[in-house]
Amino acid sequence: MRVVIISQARMTSTRLPGKVLREVLGKPLLEYHIERLRQVKQADEVVIATTTNDTDQPIIELCQRLGVAYYRGSEEDVLSRYYEVAAHFGADVVVRVTSDCPLIDPGVVDEVISLYINNRDKYDYVSNSLQRTYPRGLDTEVFSMAALEKAYKEARTQSEKEHVTPYVYRHPELFRLGSCRGAVNYSQHRWTVDTPEDFELIRLILQELYPVNNRFTWLDVLSLLSKHPEWIEINADVKQKEV
Repeated sequence: MRVVIISQARMTSTRLPGKVLREVLGKPLLEYHIERLRQVKQADEVVIATTTNDTDQPIIELCQRLGVAYYRGSEEDVLSRYYEVAAHFGADVVVRVTSDCPLIDPGVVDEVISLYINNRDKYDYVSNSLQRTYPRGLDTEVFSMAALEKAYKEARTQSEKEHVTPYVYRHPELFRLGSCRGAVNYSQHRWTVDTPEDFELIRLILQELYPVNNRFTWLDVLSLLSKHPEWIEINADVKQKEV
């Protein structure tokens, strides 16, 4: 089975435009994201799925510099963009992550992939976000190409097309859903970047951890935050946008 990680990225974020190319230690957040995804052991390919907009040309140039695959598709219909990417790169298993997660943990991604692959006779879709125990910013969804194709052909609403997987997890009568959960609930942590406050927290974390160990894990982040609990308050009031 060919496992393809697809990460959506664009420059026109509503709350923090250009966020994926904001720099920490002279490196854009998207580069950290890609670097960490390339450490996933069970993935055959990492693809950045961006749009046909001219504003997203800097994302293409970064991908070219890093030698990572990319694809340009619809800005609004992200579901069609994902389907086209998956078909173009011959995916049997699709791993969905988003580029606003620069601390994405390759070990966690591998864990979700393993849960899916080892139980593909039971599940069409597995994620660690249906029932959250991991910090927001480690979100990983894994599903079959068949499930993606069914969603692509049958989804009708704007939210189902804009957010890729709602058609799947909102229809448990059509798809077999599985959850990847940790032993302890850390879902109160927010390590994604959607606002200036989010970026400030990520900046502090990267500046502290990356120069010492560029392969730090999510557990290293938890340990760091236990030493700086005041950092957690930086983005504690940020509300996640509703799907």
